[in-house]
Amino acid sequence: MAEHRLSTPILEKQIRKIRVGDIIYLSGIVFTARDEAHHRALKLAKEGGQLPIDVEGLAMYHCGPIAQKIDGEWKILSAGPTTSSRMELFEDDFLKHFAVRVIIGKGGMGSKTTAAMKKFGAVYGAFTGGAGAFAANSIIEVKGVEWLDLGMPEAIWVFRVEDFGPMIVAIDSYGKNLYQDLMERVKRKVIRIKRNL
Repeated sequence: MAEHRLSTPILEKQIRKIRVGDIIYLSGIVFTARDEAHHRALKLAKEGGQLPIDVEGLAMYHCGPIAQKIDGEWKILSAGPTTSSRMELFEDDFLKHFAVRVIIGKGGMGSKTTAAMKKFGAVYGAFTGGAGAFAANSIIEVKGVEWLDLGMPEAIWVFRVEDFGPMIVAIDSYGKNLYQDLMERVKRKVIRIKRNL
């Protein structure tokens, strides 16, 4: 297990050095995107449009932050991860259209996303659920917010972060997926237990 401190923009060759079980910390620009932002982004891409921000080499966080405007500036009060499996239906398409290098969330993702990470050069960093205030401490600045018409949790928030983490790499760019491996081990154990009953 190795520790990696990454700064955005992240290059594919950096991602290819990271393996499942490694620990990562991020500094630089991270943007949020949940279900509605994914839908709108992919619709734009299919119509030949562009995102309001350049996401190449960035980290995307499955997060619906709680924010408050104080003296005309946004302050993030909590920024815990959203369950990533909700984005499994279209995350492979997102990785195909946008050169995002790190996806952050909780609970892992499935085989379609794993295959896309292998093909396009990305990793999944699992962040601890329920640690929203802790995550917010690493957010140095809100650089902007886009698509606020979708609502606060569904908008794209653009953060500048410093040493955001720790995150365990649960999916790497070589097709290894800790969550899927665990499920396979559980299935094999269940079969053995049933045979012995």
